[in-house]
Amino acid sequence: MKIAVTYENGQVFQHFGHTEFFKIYSVDGGKISSADVIGTNGSGHGALAGFLKEQGVDTLICGGIGGGAQEALREAGIKLYGGVSGNADAAVEALLDGTLGFNPDVKCSHHEHGESHSCGGHGHDGGCGHGGHSCGH
Repeated sequence: MKIAVTYENGQVFQHFGHTEFFKIYSVDGGKISSADVIGTNGSGHGALAGFLKEQGVDTLICGGIGGGAQEALREAGIKLYGGVSGNADAAVEALLDGTLGFNPDVKCSHHEHGESHSCGGHGHDGGCGHGGHSCGH
């Protein structure tokens, strides 16, 4: 199993399409056997699913993610755990022990507005706080 996490300064980065780094964890027997931080080389929204597939990733943990990227991940056969925030290593450990809190309906659909903001980490109440953007549930 290979798990990728959108990554910045040890934390789960909150906007999949703008992530500059992934931390990729190799898992054997339910335990992390190795972890490496890799750059995306400027790949954006559409190319990131292919980039992850090339790395052998089958699972992604991230913050906010748009519908198009979710579809690209589905097509690439990568399982998504979105709406996650906090420490990246802790998120992977939580996934492995079955306690990861994530949002199966995470959405970040501001892309059509041509705007950029950090989307994700909305908490369990579904509030977004990005006035006028349709992020969250």
